[in-house]
Amino acid sequence: MLQRTPLPLSNAQARQLWLRAQKLDQRDPFGSGPEATRATVEHLGYVQIDTIHVIERCHHHILYSRIPTYQRDDLRQAQSTEKSVFEYWTHALAYVPTRDLRFFIPAMKQDWQSRYPSVSTADLRKLLERIMESGALTIRDIDDDVLVEKDHAWASRKPSKRALQLAFYKGLLTINARDGMLKSYELAHRHFGWEHPPKPASEAEILNYKLDRALRAQGFVSLDSICHLDAPTKPLMRRLIEKRIKRGELVAVALEGAEKLEQWAAPEVLDTPAEPASGLVHILSPFDPLIIQRKRLSLAFGYDHRFEAYVPKEKRLFGYFALPVLIGDEIVAAIDLKTDRTEKKLRIQQWSWIGRGSPRAHQRPIEEELHRFEQFQLGI
Repeated sequence: MLQRTPLPLSNAQARQLWLRAQKLDQRDPFGSGPEATRATVEHLGYVQIDTIHVIERCHHHILYSRIPTYQRDDLRQAQSTEKSVFEYWTHALAYVPTRDLRFFIPAMKQDWQSRYPSVSTADLRKLLERIMESGALTIRDIDDDVLVEKDHAWASRKPSKRALQLAFYKGLLTINARDGMLKSYELAHRHFGWEHPPKPASEAEILNYKLDRALRAQGFVSLDSICHLDAPTKPLMRRLIEKRIKRGELVAVALEGAEKLEQWAAPEVLDTPAEPASGLVHILSPFDPLIIQRKRLSLAFGYDHRFEAYVPKEKRLFGYFALPVLIGDEIVAAIDLKTDRTEKKLRIQQWSWIGRGSPRAHQRPIEEELHRFEQFQLGI
């Protein structure tokens, strides 16, 4: 018999389910070293990459939030030596598990050429032949370009950058190493040691993969949370969800305060008793999977995060790069931080209390966590 009435889900239950799925309710859920990095990326499904560097870049920050002993070299080893993670586009550029690569091959076979019309077939062939003969290279290694005007602030003035990007999105090249945001490109088949690339996943397999990934990392899901910035897949995803409901693999839930929003969870997840809030303190990246979906965050935590790096200074509420502070299952503060690498200090630009956050109840544990966070920022 089909479930007709969604099961009620309180905000507290929703937070506990989501934090458990995100592994933020435990201090050390994945162990340590490159294996912990691989396991974290596999569990979350992806770890977003971003260029902003007022504090440590977000991919390192997200991993640190779940691996207390995380070292930047762990990600380098996972990417470049063990090759257990690779870079590709999800809703943004991200690290994704190499075990999942076949689910991205259909995207690589899209018509990328039309997005890079200035790159000719001859240009692409010349670049690939150079890498075949000379080995992996970065954009800095290409010194025979005629520089052109940038078309936006982050663009390279080297035309070869477009050829590198086209070959990357087509899956011909992969990023085999990083030094900050400087990427080294290698032939994909040589990096992964393929004689033949993995078999592309079918459309049905990709839909199942995306749904399973969301259920694993989110605890309860909506069409928006599964298909984040990918609205065209929603009709097909809805049909898959309906099939799973009929098989008893999913049940509808009604989140307190958002009962009309369709959401679902696996019955076994709801059957597992939620643990009480742990009291752990996490200073989270604004690109953390817990924070990036703003509407979901607001519904479950009652917190409306503002990313204000591109907001005029006089209009900012929380600061240029405010980081939400999670204690237990509540977001209690947003702190705008900046790493002063010359003076070797982590500077507090602005401290804003959120919700029930208060100096008396929360300042001391946050300051203790800030000390640990500073050591991570400075590589101490």
